[in-house]
Amino acid sequence: METEEAVLALAALSQSTRLEAFRALVRHEPDGLAAGDLARLLEVPQNTLSAHLSILSRARLVSSERHSRSIVYRANLSEFRDVAVFLLRDCCGGRPEVCEPVVASLQACCSPKRKEKSRA
Repeated sequence: METEEAVLALAALSQSTRLEAFRALVRHEPDGLAAGDLARLLEVPQNTLSAHLSILSRARLVSSERHSRSIVYRANLSEFRDVAVFLLRDCCGGRPEVCEPVVASLQACCSPKRKEKSRA
């Protein structure tokens, strides 16, 4: 990822409505959300949300697809991952203990859930 791409993505996320829209779309992966449903969820007028989604789309953080009469938006998790890796790539500077708390906190929230064994 180039610096300009990272700046564009971070700038897109630097506004509260856009940040909340992106977070809501992440929570609704992989199905995404129709624009109207997202507007209701965030309690934002549809035309205002449309402008915010346009900025997130230009930053490649969300994608859209027309389904009949509605537009469904989805978070572009691979682009977000690239931004996060861009920010963290050089964080440890050869000292893994610097990044270890960040990695540990991500593992705690993102580890696959284990299925409990059924007792027969």
